[in-house]
Amino acid sequence: MSHPLAAVVQMTSTADVEDNLGTAEALVERAAASGATFVGLPENFGFLRSEGQPVPDPQPLDGPWVERMAALARRLRLTLLLGSIPEHVEGDALIRNTSVLLGPDGSTLAAYRKIHLFDIDLPGMEHLKESKAVRPGEEIVVAETTLGVVGLSVCYDLRFPELYRELARRGALTLCVPAAFTERTGRDHWELLLRARAVENLAWVLAPAQAGHHGGGRTSWGHAMIVDPWGQVAAEVEDGEGIAMAELDFARQERLRQQLPALSHTRLL
Repeated sequence: MSHPLAAVVQMTSTADVEDNLGTAEALVERAAASGATFVGLPENFGFLRSEGQPVPDPQPLDGPWVERMAALARRLRLTLLLGSIPEHVEGDALIRNTSVLLGPDGSTLAAYRKIHLFDIDLPGMEHLKESKAVRPGEEIVVAETTLGVVGLSVCYDLRFPELYRELARRGALTLCVPAAFTERTGRDHWELLLRARAVENLAWVLAPAQAGHHGGGRTSWGHAMIVDPWGQVAAEVEDGEGIAMAELDFARQERLRQQLPALSHTRLL
């Protein structure tokens, strides 16, 4: 029995939007040529600025970035996760950090606005205050896809397990975590947290990632990966730009959830 093939993309986005979009298209095409029917791009795939650099032309959900990627999804007949775009909301000076899920026909299946914003006070990283430019989202989002029900999140959300438990409660079999995890925190926490979210929810985890130096003082950890429901890393991009791919065995996932029914044993809600 064949299983759906999913891919996660690793990029090094910069302030050059056209170059970023071209790279994203090329990597998605490579994944599709290898048989992937679901491809995830990382957070801020279209533009990743050094701190203090303004976002060029924040995008509406029907804007040129989404339209361009929708045409790609339609041409390749795949489900495409746009890790996040800087979403423009009419009448608001702040943007949203918004993940957009596109179907094989190019339609928008779902949009998730990042709930947890990266405002930290680690020594040497006090300048990272996402809330200066971004308004947090408020809605938990799942969507029906070719992989079944998928739960959406973005980067820093990964540190909040209650979000993923709720996504699982709403039927998510696969959890998406597109990210631009900092090199400093990623080195110690990225894989650990991804594997924990997979084990806790007996879910597949798809984690597209930014990697390397983006300009200014901003560097991302990378290591885009796919984690299986038993917490094992099924595929990973070690370094540089590229793709990681894995077959998602949902029959095995169902067996694991039956054998270890922790999700049905929850008593604290």
